[in-house]
Amino acid sequence: MNDPVEKRVLTLLGFAQAAGKVVSGETGVRMALERRKARLVVLAGDAAAATKERFVRLAERMQVPLVELDTDRDALGLAIGKSPRAAIAVMDAQFARAIRRSLDPEEKQR
Repeated sequence: MNDPVEKRVLTLLGFAQAAGKVVSGETGVRMALERRKARLVVLAGDAAAATKERFVRLAERMQVPLVELDTDRDALGLAIGKSPRAAIAVMDAQFARAIRRSLDPEEKQR
């Protein structure tokens, strides 16, 4: 993990987890999306193609932003103090905004 942007995103995910604003795992993320609680979905770069496709479709349907990191499931899980995770849902709008701003310089202007 040499990319400072992704390192910052993983740090923000850790803070969100500590604040209780993260749901992880396929079932938890799916339920958060369906219940319209998720503000952002984060996918690991090495998540299975079917998993990615399923969450992309669901996030689009629920109109929730989705980002895919280059990091793997191990690092994504480690960032939130858990075992490997393919998907994480951020439940807090401020954490979601901070993550999106970290990844996209254009977001900083909004």
